Amino acid sequence: MKTKAAVELLQNLISIPSYSKNEDETASIIYDFFKTREVLAERKMNNIWVKNKYFTSNKPTILLNSHHDTVKPNAGYVRDPFEPTIKDNKLFGLGSNDAGGALVSLAETFMHFYDNENLKYNLIFAATAEEEISGKKGIELLYLDLPPIEFAIIGEPTSMQIAVAEKGLIVVDCNAKGKSGHAAREEGINAISIAIEDIKWIHSYQFPKESKHLGPVKMTVTIIAAGTQHNVVPDNCHFTIDIRTTDAYTNEEIIEILKSNLKSEILPRSLRLQPSSIDLNHPIVLAGLSLGMKTYASPTLSDQALLKCKSIKIGPGDSERSHTADEFIYLEQIENGIKYYIKLLNLIILPTI
Repeated sequence: MKTKAAVELLQNLISIPSYSKNEDETASIIYDFFKTREVLAERKMNNIWVKNKYFTSNKPTILLNSHHDTVKPNAGYVRDPFEPTIKDNKLFGLGSNDAGGALVSLAETFMHFYDNENLKYNLIFAATAEEEISGKKGIELLYLDLPPIEFAIIGEPTSMQIAVAEKGLIVVDCNAKGKSGHAAREEGINAISIAIEDIKWIHSYQFPKESKHLGPVKMTVTIIAAGTQHNVVPDNCHFTIDIRTTDAYTNEEIIEILKSNLKSEILPRSLRLQPSSIDLNHPIVLAGLSLGMKTYASPTLSDQALLKCKSIKIGPGDSERSHTADEFIYLEQIENGIKYYIKLLNLIILPTI
C-alpha cells in the first residue's frame, strides 16, 4: 500500500515540469498529498513541510528532506520526459531517479510514523525547491523557519548506501592584472604570463591536511580568457577555478590560502556550499551499519551543503542515472527505500523496551 501511494505521487510529480525556480505546481501537488491525508502542511514559496502529529518542543527533531525540482531534459531523450510510464518494473520520467524516488519514499516513511504518540524524536518532512541550482529559495530559506534540527536525512539516489561525507564547492573568478603595450616592442606587462604562474601553482599545490573520508581538496582551472587583438600585450587575464572542498578546511580557510599565494585578484562567487561530514559513531550511522548498509564519501553536491546540522545522504535509485536521458527508477527500489528508511528510523526514534 505504501509503495502504491508513493508511486502514484511520483507519477503525478513527473507529469508536471518542475525545473529549478519553477516548482510551484509540484509544490501544490505535494501540499495536496498531505491535505488529502489530513496532515497540516505549511508552505514557504515552493517549499512544503509537515510535522508529526504529536510534535513537541520537548523532543529533539529529525529532518527528512528531499527536493522536487529537476534539471531540464537533455537532447538524448527518446521518451516523453513528462510521461510517467511504467514498463518492465521501471518508472520512467524526468526526476524519477533524482530525486523523486527518495522524495516519495521519505514522504511515506513520514506518514508511517506520523500519528505515533511515543516517538523519542519529532519528525519533519520537507520537500524543497532549487536543489539542482543550489538556489537561495530552497532548503536554505526554509531552514530559517524550522525548529532546531538534531540531524537530517537527505534523500538522494545512493542505492540506499549512506553518504557520511560530501564535498563542498567554491567557484573562484580570478583576474591577473598586467599593463598593456605593443607586442612588437619590449612594452607592457603580460597578464597572461602572471596568470600562467598562478595556474602552475594551482595545479601543483597540495593542501597539507587531507580529509579522512573525502581525500584531498581538488582545484581545477576550467575557464580562461585574455586579449583583444594579436599585437597588443593584454593587461587583464581572467580565469576561473573550480574547487571541490573537504571537511579538512572551511571554505573561508581555502580562500585565505589562495590570497596568500596568488598574484591575481580573486573573487569567490559564494562560500555557501560547505563540505559536510558526520562521525561514524553517530547513532544514525551505527543504525545503518547494523542493517548492513555501507558508508561512502560522496563527490556530488546536495542540499547537505546548505544545512547547519549533521546529516547523512541516503535514498533509493542510482546516482549514475541522475540527469541521464530516459531517466527511470525501479519500482522495487522505491519499495525497498520505504522499507529501509522505516527500519533505519525504527532503531532511532522508537522507545526501547
